[in-house]
Amino acid sequence: MNLENVMETVTVMAVEYGPKLLGAVLVLILGSWVIKALTSAFGKMLNKRKVNASLTPFLKSLVSALLKILLIISVLGMVGVQMTSFIAILGAAGLAVGMALSGTLQNFAGGVMILILKPFKVGDYITAQGHSGTVNEIQIFHTVLKTPDNKTIIVPNAELSNSSLTNFSKEEKRRVDWTVRISYGDDIDKAKAVIKQLADNDDRILKDPKIFMVVSELAESSINLSVRVWVNAADFWSVFFEMNENIYNTLAKEGLTIPFPQMGVHIDDKKQLK
Repeated sequence: MNLENVMETVTVMAVEYGPKLLGAVLVLILGSWVIKALTSAFGKMLNKRKVNASLTPFLKSLVSALLKILLIISVLGMVGVQMTSFIAILGAAGLAVGMALSGTLQNFAGGVMILILKPFKVGDYITAQGHSGTVNEIQIFHTVLKTPDNKTIIVPNAELSNSSLTNFSKEEKRRVDWTVRISYGDDIDKAKAVIKQLADNDDRILKDPKIFMVVSELAESSINLSVRVWVNAADFWSVFFEMNENIYNTLAKEGLTIPFPQMGVHIDDKKQLK
């Protein structure tokens, strides 16, 4: 091959592949800039949502890597590289790894969703998957709960993110309910006044909404009063337990009784048993 043929071949290749190569370079430069901007915006969004500081860099790196892989595949396709077989191999490998680590990946995805959407945070008291406790840690793959009797419960994040849970600490206020039973023949208005006075004297019980109290049931052995008050979430249990004791002691002092289930048996002396 002489110099003329070489120059001719180079010219043909330059004419044929030059525009593709130039376009690919431009796409690579522009794509890199777009990826950088998208990654930066994604990081700002995570910071705005106050996502765990240790998770933010990892998520940014993951998003950046995925976008760069897509960009490289697109650029190689522009210059004529056949990517079908390469993509098929990557897909098969990804499928195999995904099946092998399906449970772990589900827990990871659940952890990411929990940290981003924040259905609960460290310090909240929740009930989920048959367990109740205070959230002690939110990790990538699982959440650690501490029970009131100081037991540690580890719950996989996949289950927490894909099922219902109750967050008792989400709202600032909570309603405390009691059912107070008094005997038939007791003065209902007096019982209501005594309970209302106890509630008014407790500074932890909020004045708005007002105390709610009605006769909810005429039961077999008692008249049942439903009592509902609102408190700050942090005061829920202390108010509940202390009011139980105060109601019992005060009703007794006021001559009101809290009955227990009982059965009366009456014998007619005029009838003789044979």
